[in-house]
Parts: sequence; structure tokens; C-alpha cells
Amino acid sequence: MQKLVVIGAGMASGRVLEHLFEADPDAYEVTLFNAEPRGNYNRIMLSPVLSGEKSYGEIVTHDDTWYGRNDVTCRFGEKVVAVDRARKVVIGENGEVPYDKLVFGTGSSAFIIPCPGHDLPGVVAFRDLEDTSAMTEASARPGAKAVVIGGGLLGLEAAAALRLRGMEVTVLHLMGHLMERQLDEAAGYLLRKDLERRGITVMTQASTKEIRGQGRVEQVVLEDGTVLEADIVVMAVGIRPQVQLAKEAGLAVGRAIQVDAQMRTSDPDVFAVGECVEFEGHLFGLVAPLYDQAKVLAKTLLDEEETFAVKELSTKLKVTGCDLFSAGDFAEGDSREDIVFRDPARGVYKRLVLEDDRLVGAVMYGDTADGNWFFSLIKDGTDVSGMRDTLIFGPAYQGGASADPLSAVAALPDDAEICGCNGVCKGTIVAAIEGGAGDLPSLRAKTKASASCGTCTGLVEQLLAVTLGDGYAAPAAQPVCGCCDLTHEEVRRLIRAKELKSQPAVWQELGWKTVNGCHVCRPAVNFYLLADWPLEYRDDPQSRFVNERNHANIQKDGTYSVMPRMWGGMTDANELRAIADAAEKYGAAVKVTGGQRIDLLGIRKEDLPAIWSDLNDAGMVSGHAYSKGLRTVKTCVGSDWCRFGTQDSTGLGIRLEKRLWGSWTPHKVKLGVSGCPRNCAEATCKDIGIVCVDSGYQIGVGGAAGMDVKEVERLAEAATEAEAIDLVVAFVQLYRENAKYLDRPYRWIAKVGLDWVKAQVLDPEVRAGLIARFDISQSVYQHDPWADHVQTRRAAYAPLADLSLEAAE
Repeated sequence: MQKLVVIGAGMASGRVLEHLFEADPDAYEVTLFNAEPRGNYNRIMLSPVLSGEKSYGEIVTHDDTWYGRNDVTCRFGEKVVAVDRARKVVIGENGEVPYDKLVFGTGSSAFIIPCPGHDLPGVVAFRDLEDTSAMTEASARPGAKAVVIGGGLLGLEAAAALRLRGMEVTVLHLMGHLMERQLDEAAGYLLRKDLERRGITVMTQASTKEIRGQGRVEQVVLEDGTVLEADIVVMAVGIRPQVQLAKEAGLAVGRAIQVDAQMRTSDPDVFAVGECVEFEGHLFGLVAPLYDQAKVLAKTLLDEEETFAVKELSTKLKVTGCDLFSAGDFAEGDSREDIVFRDPARGVYKRLVLEDDRLVGAVMYGDTADGNWFFSLIKDGTDVSGMRDTLIFGPAYQGGASADPLSAVAALPDDAEICGCNGVCKGTIVAAIEGGAGDLPSLRAKTKASASCGTCTGLVEQLLAVTLGDGYAAPAAQPVCGCCDLTHEEVRRLIRAKELKSQPAVWQELGWKTVNGCHVCRPAVNFYLLADWPLEYRDDPQSRFVNERNHANIQKDGTYSVMPRMWGGMTDANELRAIADAAEKYGAAVKVTGGQRIDLLGIRKEDLPAIWSDLNDAGMVSGHAYSKGLRTVKTCVGSDWCRFGTQDSTGLGIRLEKRLWGSWTPHKVKLGVSGCPRNCAEATCKDIGIVCVDSGYQIGVGGAAGMDVKEVERLAEAATEAEAIDLVVAFVQLYRENAKYLDRPYRWIAKVGLDWVKAQVLDPEVRAGLIARFDISQSVYQHDPWADHVQTRRAAYAPLADLSLEAAE
């Protein structure tokens, strides 16, 4: 078996190995070097990792299992110091490795402006996980400020992500408008306007003079004398191919490592792929050509014929709410004409550049649905003279009003790229659909299309509809209610993206058809606002259901049931005496519930404040039996009393309940903690269930025992009680932040997938963030509503009592 050594575990070299193993897993014995202490991950998705929308675990392309399954010898965290082509060995920091074939996948490094202070701690690029971690750490400081130098794709994605982290962000750009290589001035203006609306300060024609700081970055000084405070400075002004190692090895190097159409360097046994490559004078920084190179190189390594060619490229920005598309050449010229469409009210701008009856460039902002169709016209050099009058309106208007609304995606050629993050073209997706992948989840699993940033999901669904025709049952996206046309998911995403922090802001900015919403949408919007902005938004009681407003459950005769909380199902004589007194005083029926609590039934509405006061005086708080939040934590007696108990299940249940009570959630949440696998607390059919075993704690989620009966699915195992509590808290917060209002956990998990939930909760960094955000919310909302009402009532009556005393005197 031949020996293949690959230097660099990036996206391009990783795709080479994928193609190689798929075609012939026994062709090579592979050794993979990487200077980073990890394998291949999707660098395109570092922006959502930075913003907190994804975890590092979610963007890992090849994990240890994948490398092990393919017998790859991984030398991660080890730099290659030299290549001896005469001896055909790669010399790493820890020793030599012989090769028959060698691949350079060394990528590129960020260009750092060589101004004074550029080497201060806190000045970072945006190229790898270490850069992302440094920015995340900086964002954790209260009131932290970031300066991003560079208004291109990468810089704007970093700026948007840091703003989502809560930082005060300023973008400095040397040119007159943002993304000048991809956008014309009009589209650049719209982009700037959108970014400023998000709270990002944009300064164009801004030249950096120096960076100041005592031991760490503190200020950025511009040539015009402007001084900007900064806790971190992100340099995103360009990249340079990493070619030093290849140059020292004697390979032909121009601006990058020079290769032929088979990705072969000047040495017939040495190849290069990715951002370190120069082909016919071209350098490459976008993922589409890198994946084309990878496909060609894999074929070359297997002695098969394949040729790399430079293609037209398109650009999209992965910033939620900023929809832009750019392709081709949109520079002005005497032989060119423009077709322009503007809709200022919707923030839509489209510009097509024509030359000799051919479309040569397209810029779109605000409405990019037809971008791929225009891109195909540019690549194919299609004569557009016959559709000149309707071209700007897209493919649906070509051929009359009866044109198929899916004609845009149907008209795309098979080599049209659909998923830029994973380099998946239309032909690959269609082949997978025809091979049996008849829905979005199975298509994602088979092709990876739409599995990363998700911006191509609509196109992938359209391909499903076009390919399957009547056989495709599209998932029905229902609006929240008749007040708007948006789904729950869209409303929630826009609340975050637009930083909407009040109900009036939602009604205004999201185009509500009613003035103040209705009984359907108000509770949902109220929850989304308090879950996403706990420090800025205050719960609106009038946007809650009647039970939540009255802190008790209304019964069929119009009376209410009152249920005090019994922590973990435990009580004492004092509490029982108070319950008995209240039952006698207010004529209540007494019922022991399935959640190990006592329910007082038949309480009149006007008596609710009084019974709350009586129970509160005995130290009892609301059981929230009426809430969309934590209800109960059912426990067995555990190791304190039971001869089969392995852990203190009662104590754990009490500690969990005290940690979680008062937390509003999309629907009610019930927990169970069983002290042994005999499961007396029925933990295996709860929303969250913990079964104690000799080695620790088994945590399950997504159970149900109502209209649907479902066993929990295993989330994790914890060795300690503290770890078990942290995992539960993180899961609850993940549910709070992502679930549709009124979806129980098991329904939500069915939508997003348990694997995704695990990836979030089990990632230490993500878990810590979830717990921190939960604690922030609890600092505002963890209080007893009964006690609040009692105190308010007593405060209201206090002046009246004073007046009575004065009158008596």
C-alpha cells in the first residue's frame, strides 16, 4: 500500500480524503499533520460559533471516530518543519514520515496590518478556533468594546457575531463602501444601513494609524486622529497563502504554490489543494473552487483523469437578516447597460449588468431568491435578448404569467452550487432524492446540503418539490396566528436578529396586522421576549392565560385549585397543619396529586389572595401548577430509607427543584428522580428523568405520559450530582431558547434531533453559556408570585389602617 502524507487538516484536504476513501479506502496509508491540535472543522461556520448560535462540536467535519474508521494516522498539534523531497520524507517536530505521494493543504494566514501595536495581546485575526475563543472571552467582559478592521465578508460576519454577544462593535473599512469587491455602492449602502440598525458602528474611508495599550490592546487610533476604545481588535483585511514550507522544499512558488490542472506541483509526486494554491495566475479563498480542487486531486491520486478549471463565483453573506447576493463583474463600462429595480420600503435592490446581450454581473440585496438562476445565466453566457424586458423579475416571469413558481430552481444546471458551506451542487442533491432521500432530514444526512448555516434550506426544499412533484409533501409552515404571516420560528429569529425588546416593537417591526396582537400570539411573543431578553423585558401578566394570571387553576364550576409547592414531594407537620387549616377555613376539597403534592380544590377567586397569605405565612410558596414552567420534581425516598437506593434521590430532587423553580418555559416541565432502576418515581416518562445507579446518574429527556406516551431518550450519564444538575439546567435553557411556544420537550426534540441537543449540552463551553444565561433569567424571575401579591395587598391596605387609627384617636 502506498503512503500518502497530507500537511494540513483543513476543509480542502479533508474533502480530498473523503473522495479518496469513498472511491478506494485501501489505496493509501494516510498520515495527516495539522499544526492546530485538532482535525477538520468547517471554518465557514466559525461566525455562528462566535455568535453562540452553534457550538464547536456542531461544525466538526471529521471527528476521531471518522479518522479511526479510515485508519488515518493523526499527528495533530505537530508542525511540519521541513520536506526532504530527495529522500521523500516529511519532517515533523516529533520525527520523520516517509511518503510516496505528498499533499500540501497548508491554507492561508491572515494579513495583519503592520501598524504600531499590531502585536499587542488582544489583536487577533479571524481564521481559527483559537481566534474565535479569544473573541468569545473578550465579549464576556461587561461593556466590552470591539473594533473590527475590514469591511469584507469575514469582517462583517465577525462584527455581527460579536454584536450578538453583546459587545459594542465598530467596523473600520478603508474603502468608500462595504464589500466593495462584491457590492456596488447602492447595495453597500443598504448593507451599512442594516448593520447600523443592529447597533454596529460603521466607519468607511477609515485608515488605522496605530494600536495602543499597556500590556494589552486598549485603543485604536485612526489617521484622522479619531481614538476608539477597544478590548479586542479583529484584523480581517485579507489572507496570504502559506507557502514558506513549499518554497523551502524547492517547489515552484509564485504568489502561492503553483499547480497544473491535476493539482500537481513542479514535483510529480507532490500536490497542493486549497487556499495555498495558484492555478493559471488565480488564487482561491471561497469554498466552492476548493472543493472542486479536492475532487480533481482525489481522482489524480487514483490515476484517473479529471481537470480543474476556474469558474465564475458568487458571494453570499452569512449574517442573519442581511440577504445579499453578488456574482460576476458589475463594473461600469461604455459597452454595458444596467437594469435596476428598487423597492425602498422593503429594502430591496437588484442590479443586472448586461454586455452584448449577455448577463455579466448581478448584485441583489433584500431579495436574493433568484440569485442562483442569474448566476447560471452568467456562467453559461446565455443570450438574454429575448427576455430583456422581464429579466429583472426572475425566471417565474419568463414565458408568461402561468410560469411555474419553482421554475428558478428547475432551470438551474446540474453543476449549480446549492450549498456553499459543503460544496453540494444541484445534480448531487437530485441524485440523492431519486435514490430515496425524500425529505429534508434524510437529504441532509446523505449530502450535507443545508446542514451547516441553513441559508440554502429553501432551495433544497424547492429541489425536493421539483424532483418529487406530487409525491413531495412539503412541511406546512403555519403562522403564529391570523395577526401575522410569520411562523413561531421566524418570529423568534427576528426578535433576536432585530433586537426587539418590547411587544410594540414586535408589532411594528414584524408587520403585525392588528394593533396589539391577540390571545393566541401575545402569550407566545411574551414568552419569547422574556426568554431572550430577561434583563431588558418584563413579563406582561395580561399576555398570559387566565390560570397564569390568577396563579391558580380554574375548575369547571368557576372556582380554583390552589397547590402549594412541596420540594421533591417532601413536607412536614407544620406545612400539613397549614394546609389542613386552609382547607377548613375556605371549604376546600383535598386531593393528593400524582406529582406528590396536595391540591386544595374549590377556592373562590376572591379568596385566592387570602389563602395565599395563610399558606405563605407557613413558609409555603406557589407550586406553579398553572404555569408554562417547572411543575414538579417527583422523587422516591432513595438511599436515605430504601434498601435498594443507590443515591440520595430525594435530596437531588429537592436541589433540582429549588434550582429550576420559577423558570418560564415554552410548556410545562415535569421531572422525576428515581433512586434506583426500579424507577418508583417514574423518571423514564417525564420531560426530564434521572435514574440513580451505582456509578452515578443516568439522565433522560423527552418522555411523555399524557395524550402521547413516550419513554425518555438518554441524554447523558453523570458521575456526580453537581454534573447531573448542570446537565439538566443546560437542557432546560436550551429548550427555553429554541423551542416553539407550547411545544413540550419531546415534540421539540423530535424537530431538532437528539444528536443536536446532545452536541449542545455536552459541549463544556456551550453548556457553561447556557447555564450562565439561565442564571441571569432566574435572577429576574425566580420569586414567589403568591408572596408578591400578598406584599402588594398588605402595602395597599397599610395606609387605610393608619387612617383608621387616626380616626379612632
